[in-house]
Amino acid sequence: MGTSSRRWLSLTVAATWICIASGAAGLRVAAQEPGRPDGSPSGAAAVSSPRAIVDTYCVTCHNQRLKTGGLVLDTVDIDDVSEGAPVWEKVVRKLRGGAMPPVGMPRPDARTLDGFISGLETALDSAANARPNPGRRDTFHRLNRTEYQNAIRDLLALEGIDFGLLLPADDLSYGFDNIAGVLKLSPTLLERYLSAARKISMIAVGDPALPPDHVTYRVRDDLAQWDHLEGLPFGTRGGAIVQHYFPVDGEYLLRIAIDGNSGQTRSHEVELNVDGRRVGLFTLDGKGNKPWGVEFDEFEVRLPLKAGLHEVTATFIKITSAEEQTLPETYDRPQEMRSLMPFLRHITVLGPFSGMTPDETPSRRRIFACRPSTAAEEAPCAERIFSTLARRAYRRPVTPEDVALLMPFFEHGRREGGFEAGIVRGLERVLMSPAFLFRVEQDPGTLAKDAVYRISDIELASRLSFFLWSSIPDDELLDVAAGGTLREPAVLERQVRRMLASPKAEALVVNFAGQWLQLRNLDAVLPDSRVFPRFDDGLRQSFRRETELLVDSMLRENRSALDLMTADYTYLNERLARHYGVPGVHGGHFRRVPVEQDERRGLLGQGSILTVTSYAMRTSPVVRGKWILENILGTPPPPPPPNVPSLEEKKKSGEALSMREAMTLHRANPSCASCHAQMDPLGFALENFDGTGRWRTRNEANAPIDASASLPNGTKFEGVTGLRDMILSKPELFVSTLTEKLLTYALGRGVEYYDMPAVRQIVHDAKSGGYALSSLVVGIVRSVPFQMRRAES
Repeated sequence: MGTSSRRWLSLTVAATWICIASGAAGLRVAAQEPGRPDGSPSGAAAVSSPRAIVDTYCVTCHNQRLKTGGLVLDTVDIDDVSEGAPVWEKVVRKLRGGAMPPVGMPRPDARTLDGFISGLETALDSAANARPNPGRRDTFHRLNRTEYQNAIRDLLALEGIDFGLLLPADDLSYGFDNIAGVLKLSPTLLERYLSAARKISMIAVGDPALPPDHVTYRVRDDLAQWDHLEGLPFGTRGGAIVQHYFPVDGEYLLRIAIDGNSGQTRSHEVELNVDGRRVGLFTLDGKGNKPWGVEFDEFEVRLPLKAGLHEVTATFIKITSAEEQTLPETYDRPQEMRSLMPFLRHITVLGPFSGMTPDETPSRRRIFACRPSTAAEEAPCAERIFSTLARRAYRRPVTPEDVALLMPFFEHGRREGGFEAGIVRGLERVLMSPAFLFRVEQDPGTLAKDAVYRISDIELASRLSFFLWSSIPDDELLDVAAGGTLREPAVLERQVRRMLASPKAEALVVNFAGQWLQLRNLDAVLPDSRVFPRFDDGLRQSFRRETELLVDSMLRENRSALDLMTADYTYLNERLARHYGVPGVHGGHFRRVPVEQDERRGLLGQGSILTVTSYAMRTSPVVRGKWILENILGTPPPPPPPNVPSLEEKKKSGEALSMREAMTLHRANPSCASCHAQMDPLGFALENFDGTGRWRTRNEANAPIDASASLPNGTKFEGVTGLRDMILSKPELFVSTLTEKLLTYALGRGVEYYDMPAVRQIVHDAKSGGYALSSLVVGIVRSVPFQMRRAES
């Protein structure tokens, strides 16, 4: 038996039944129905004889010392579950996931098992209520790149600029990029922040001294450009739309790069527009205009533009509808279409040239709370401006010392270039302050070591805004926090509901769901064009948007989290509807559409999930099964052992193996068998979906799909509908997993064993309302880990 198998056997047979064997009062499930710490019944069945369970199910492991994966069970004090809580929480997770005991070993009936689990959870929760442990967040929690971008947007009213690109990508931990433990500040990153602060300050104020810069918006190679794109003028094909912020009044150079011009037998026209107004029309004659050594044909126009956000588009004039008849029916890669027609590579904006201070922009209105008319008014006005900006940027009331720290920078800038130059320098200092770059939580000085205390209302406001908006608190939230009433339950829930209704709550969908469901991985997915010729970037972005809109509807419409599995509607545009085979959907805009096919209901039928869990040339039951274990069931498998052999692709006769046959051979390896027995059945149930989420009845080897599945605990199901029913047979398991993911994201740290009582309480409280997703969010905000903190030891 391999190491993994031994570990599985030890955990699944021994861990739980050792604690039952003790008959300890703290864990004994008596004849009465167990309840929650708040006195409400759990609804679990009663267990009358723990000793009988032990005699029946623990003959082989009773009185043995078992240590697997660093877990020692027989040394845990069963009379005091709080001391052994790390162990017992692992036991609960294994039991809830059906991993203990394994198939083939004696197993209690469901009533007995549920009663024991509930009794164990009740004991753990009671111990946690008696001695709360909220954990400890880092004192200094750096803003990640997304939070920095959103904070700049909300602080300075700067839309349409991706300032996050000025900073390096953040590392992931626990599946998210907002985890304090990996958000460190290196000297190199400090330099990047300094450079960003200087540039942002000049752009926000509209400083005419801003040097010319260039921004290139690239079109992905696999974006189909032979048909009309949503948002571009009718009668055009392909191209791109960009929203670009022009920082000052001045001249700018707009340049487009075209590929596929050389060798064309007919001419093509491409137009360049700003805010819907044509500013350039260029003819491609098929001869190519690029000089030797230049990769693309380039065309440009120089024109004056006012400061602010403008829409720049480039697109081709569509010749005739007959042009489409020359195209292949499949959506081949654009690089394979160069012989048919030219396509846009990128749009570049250069400037400003001869810049001038703009009269008014949203950012100038946000910054300049006053306008001095004399030199004597400049310093008091600057103090007023900095007081307002610093309060929002630092997420707390500012002190005279905070403002005094900024004034020398103002004076230095004013001597160099006047009042507005002084504001630029002071703002630059605000953006470099640790109070802006970090979410700071400090222990009160009078606390004993490891003392548990409630965080301040100001700190709570910051936790709340970065959880729901990935950004700084707005003025209303800060005012409530400064007034000391935010912690009041009714006030807090009112603020949460208000913030969820705000457009800024889309950040919770994009950032949380995008990482929980791994939608961000879509950008790196490139299915092989020989196997999936119809896949392109338009489909990729449609996949992502469909799932984001579904999650958003659950949150804003107060729908059950379980609807993520069962929703009888989705959001489609024409491109995605055609991919799914749904008729009657026209145009590039998304609209709510009823789901007629049962297999398409919920997340498990969406192309985004099915594509990110596949390989470039085929599906992967392993990857899909692992994704379900981690993100839906909350029972992630252990890391694979070293030197795992690759899948066999052919039989000895040379005939191709089906995926099921290949996985059967793979599981013959003892070191692989135990984990794959959990993962593979879940993935096989999704085999009717190909590597880009299209429905199929035959696999890559042209054999009929076998979507039947059987788990080690004996549970059997068929296809995606059977898998969905199996998941929903234990709804609290999925809701608990979602709550853990949300709590991880909300706290910016991993969920530990001492957080699990809070998770169970959140799930329990949400049950009466049908597990509404918004109720889970409110429950997290009310929870001990979110509102409290442990002092430094």
